[in-house]
Amino acid sequence: MDAKMNKKDIKKLLHHREPYLMVDTVRELSDSEIKTSKTTQNDEPYIQGHFPNAPVIPGAMLQEFCTQSAGILLTKYYSGVEDYDSDNTKGYAIGVLNKIETAKFYNICKPGKIESEVKLLSHHENLYKFIARVTQNGELMAKIKFNLVNTSDEILTSSQNQDTP
Repeated sequence: MDAKMNKKDIKKLLHHREPYLMVDTVRELSDSEIKTSKTTQNDEPYIQGHFPNAPVIPGAMLQEFCTQSAGILLTKYYSGVEDYDSDNTKGYAIGVLNKIETAKFYNICKPGKIESEVKLLSHHENLYKFIARVTQNGELMAKIKFNLVNTSDEILTSSQNQDTP
């Protein structure tokens, strides 16, 4: 497992930025598993508007936390680009969400520190299958199985499909 990563290191590997950046630290990282953490505050935009006056981290943001964590693993080990730098490397969209196979939410997740353990189950060509667990204070909050793909950044930068209404 590689050494820990801070937010500066994470931003080098992910295109996400505040307020949408969901990973604060990488605790452990290998080519098949990543462990990350995020400390959420009551004033996060996605918390303020979710259940006003009853702060809860939305399940969709727990999924995004796991997706971004997996994206760090993919960029580090499966991008095909040596010394990837999100500000300078062009032509790649690493870790685009392709499918959520299952998502089970076990408890209400409140603002505070959350942790993820994301494992790469398999990959074929540019498709990567993951399973993730999100915990808070040692308690299981969510278990999510999902797929990411690596593709050209054209999918992100081109105008919408003309067939779309």
